Amino acid sequence: MNDNLENQQIAWTPTTQVIEKAQLTKFMRQVGVKTWDELYQFSINDVEKYSKEVLKFLDIKFDPPYEKLLDSSEGVEWSKWCVGGGLNISEMCLDRWIGTEIENQPAIIWEGEEGVEQTVTYKDLANYVNWYSAGLRTYGFGKGDAIGIYLPMIPQTVFALLAIARIGAIAVPVFSGYGVEAVTSRMNAVGAKGLFASRGFYRRGKNVDSLSIATEVVENCPTIEKLFLMDLLALPNTNQKFEDAEFPVCYEASLMTIGSGNFRNDVSFGKAEPTLANDPLIILYTSGTTGKPKGIAHVHCGFPIKAAQDMAFGTDVGKGTRISWVTDLGWMMGPWLIYGALINGATMVLYDGSPDYPNADRMWEFAAKHKVEILGISPTLVRGLATKGNDLPKKHDLSSLRAFASTGEPWNPEPWRWLFEVVGDSKLPIINYSGGTEISGGILMNNPLVSIKPCGFSAPCLGIDADILDEKGESVENGKVGELAIKKTWIGMAQGFWNEPERYLETYWRRFKDIWVHGDFAMKDADGHWFILGRSDDTLKVAGKRVGPAEVESILVGHELVAEAAVIGVPDEIKGTAMIAFCVLRNAVGNAGSLPASELSAILKQLIAKEMGKPLQPNKIYFVSALPKTRNGKVMRRVIRSAYLGEDAGDLSALETPNIVEEILKLNRVI
Repeated sequence: MNDNLENQQIAWTPTTQVIEKAQLTKFMRQVGVKTWDELYQFSINDVEKYSKEVLKFLDIKFDPPYEKLLDSSEGVEWSKWCVGGGLNISEMCLDRWIGTEIENQPAIIWEGEEGVEQTVTYKDLANYVNWYSAGLRTYGFGKGDAIGIYLPMIPQTVFALLAIARIGAIAVPVFSGYGVEAVTSRMNAVGAKGLFASRGFYRRGKNVDSLSIATEVVENCPTIEKLFLMDLLALPNTNQKFEDAEFPVCYEASLMTIGSGNFRNDVSFGKAEPTLANDPLIILYTSGTTGKPKGIAHVHCGFPIKAAQDMAFGTDVGKGTRISWVTDLGWMMGPWLIYGALINGATMVLYDGSPDYPNADRMWEFAAKHKVEILGISPTLVRGLATKGNDLPKKHDLSSLRAFASTGEPWNPEPWRWLFEVVGDSKLPIINYSGGTEISGGILMNNPLVSIKPCGFSAPCLGIDADILDEKGESVENGKVGELAIKKTWIGMAQGFWNEPERYLETYWRRFKDIWVHGDFAMKDADGHWFILGRSDDTLKVAGKRVGPAEVESILVGHELVAEAAVIGVPDEIKGTAMIAFCVLRNAVGNAGSLPASELSAILKQLIAKEMGKPLQPNKIYFVSALPKTRNGKVMRRVIRSAYLGEDAGDLSALETPNIVEEILKLNRVI
């Protein structure tokens, strides 16, 4: 199964200069170790001492000081960090930089699809957050209130996220592209008291009417007392929508006016609410790729600390670094980018819009214009950009780039090599990053000190005692496949699912005692490099052999006519499980130029038979217009399988292209 992975060669090795300047090297000197291996062992052998050093490195201050660094008295599943310590994370993002050289540095550089740009310094950001928080307090919002954020990645999104934290409330971000039902269900689940939304925003040159959706959400959420409407677009007759509304609307201008006025009269209106390290900060909903969405609860001394640590040690972000990630606030990488950048004193470079519009080179133009150093970009987006030609990245000065980064789904070798060789000229590392919303970041991650193999991971994240376990919970040998697991607690571990403690325990903790089982199949090669093979509940057993869908999909997208692929398993009397493949072609659906679909299907089957053996070739290959994916690019194989078999596909609110489900339903389901 893993011959291709085991034969991978080193693609990137850090230079002496890269190592010398790395944030990791600074941290190694702080703790007194000389090698990466020594540092990693220190981080898992004494998790408390390591975490204390991380808090020191990030300069996280507690008032009052914490009484106990780690408390697992309720069980490792409910571990708490920095118990008794006073911490409102907004102060670590903003207040400590005021009066320093950082205050006049850009905190946010933003560009919208329509070409509008805005730069916000740390000092300006602190003012906006003070005014927003003063406005929220004026309207009666305070500690413990859940407040939704239904906004695209605009500066006001950052203001809102930090202002909610500042008053001790709980932020509940949702994808800006969600429909009424998806937003409503999440707001009702947390009993949201307020909602930030926008009049609309551009996608591929057209205005998305998020205002109508937000209005209907508020009408269907009895706990929401106020809609805070951000003024991104000057849409005509907007006010008329609310003449007969049964709920109060607060426009951005009003929030700013009342907030700034009250702040000037009494600065306490903008001050950070005294909160404890383990007070709730944010509820992040997963995409629902394996069923009902999960509301992941995180605290002040949790998600932001893990995000800042991984950003510093993995993507090598420090003061002044310009980091961008193509994301949305509804995906964990949105809050990850905001908290991580601000705690590290870096600059977040935000793009809101379609990354290939109006021109296919928009992403490269954006990165060059704003001198992005670290660019987070998904494999799905890279697969699309790679089809536009090799010349587009070369049209732009990308000399500021130091690294690419990627998370959210496994890589296929061809797009990985395209990004590395064509765009990065075989010189820039791709910082592969895998973990989850429940982790607050990564389990596995490349870093600036260790060589990188295509599609792989150099090592676990510091402080994560990762292992690969067999069905009995024992470590497997290198080259063997098993369940990715974590054997000790860490700062950033979820504090359960919101109001669903049993579901949380059942999902991650009930397989093996005191061990977190993440739900991914993984393996290590002979050199100790790690590879994610996909979700363990996606993995197939065909003719007695375990097969990861990503392995077959990589072979399919390796063909010049195939842009994307997804593989599922269905019941089969002879094999037990039969593979069915779904491909999106680079040209028209069902054909590629003059090549008939049946002929291309036969060619692709032969490719898989050659690489994997004839028993493992798919029974059928279908050509579809798109794959059902979440808005952060995860292929929802669960949805494909259910639709193909005519079963209930469950929650579809996270789908970017829900209409594709109907297309799959109409396919021939007779094998």
